[in-house]
Amino acid sequence: MHYVYVLECADGSLYTGYTTDVARRVAEHNAGEGAKYTRGRTPVDPVHIEAFETRSAAMSREYEIKQLSRPEKDRLVADGTAD
Repeated sequence: MHYVYVLECADGSLYTGYTTDVARRVAEHNAGEGAKYTRGRTPVDPVHIEAFETRSAAMSREYEIKQLSRPEKDRLVADGTAD
């Protein structure tokens, strides 16, 4: 499976990423080995996860989420919809 995840960083910001193993990736972020963006913003907590059958579908969704405004991302995290 392929996953798109949204993390809430210690500073309250949100980070969106892609992985095949959410637990491993969150641990990497918290160890300072994840994305440059999250290195100074640990600890991070996963607040939204979506699963996909294909890498292509997951990467497309990651891009869609990254294009959302902060209020739209907040709605996605709160109730699973960005509309």
